[in-house]
Amino acid sequence: MDTGLKGKTVLITGASRNIGALAAISFAREGANLAICTSSKTDRLNDVAKEARALGVKVVAEQCDVADGASVSRFVDKAAAELGAVHVAINNAVDRGAEGGFLAVSDEVWESSFRVNLGGPRNICRAVLPLMMKQKWGRIINFSGVDPFLGGSVTKGMAKLGIIGFTRGLAREFAEHEITANCIGPGTIEVERDSFQKPKGLKPQQPIRRLGKPREIVSLMIYLASEDAGYITGQAYLANGGLYFH
Repeated sequence: MDTGLKGKTVLITGASRNIGALAAISFAREGANLAICTSSKTDRLNDVAKEARALGVKVVAEQCDVADGASVSRFVDKAAAELGAVHVAINNAVDRGAEGGFLAVSDEVWESSFRVNLGGPRNICRAVLPLMMKQKWGRIINFSGVDPFLGGSVTKGMAKLGIIGFTRGLAREFAEHEITANCIGPGTIEVERDSFQKPKGLKPQQPIRRLGKPREIVSLMIYLASEDAGYITGQAYLANGGLYFH
């Protein structure tokens, strides 16, 4: 399939590892230039950038706190200046620290979850949408999850369900500018996890008896970012092995 992504610029937050890193390399293989960021140390992000540049594309790789509007503005301004545009924005950065029980979650953890998981996509979209409107073309891809539909963590579930509403609002408001907005809700994926995260196994009701693979999420990202997906907007795709049907 010709994705039409060659020469376009794809912005990916949380791109230093796991799905974000694989997405960056996969989009580079499609010929897309990259604007990638992480909120942590940039060593691993720079490794991703080096691998992408070896594929012949341009890359802007920066440290950026998506919860900080000023940090996001600097990152997007630099990406637009060096790469000429931002065509696709993928809000992959996430705060995973709010998975505990409701009464155990501190105010600090609660607020951090909303600043990153909801405020981050808001800040990125506020920065890139004027560019997309000017060029009359854009793709926004956000990430939800399965928690809101299964009654998972209260904090994480609220934020992730909010992302679906956010996505659908963008889809309706910006469709006239040839900008689509869609959401992906992965189930449990085989990824590197932080030390504080508990290992996640399969639930008995999941029909596909294995964990998801990062490439299975990335392939959906590439399709939703492609020219061929221009008639798809406001949708939430649950890639969860059949754990929940939406």
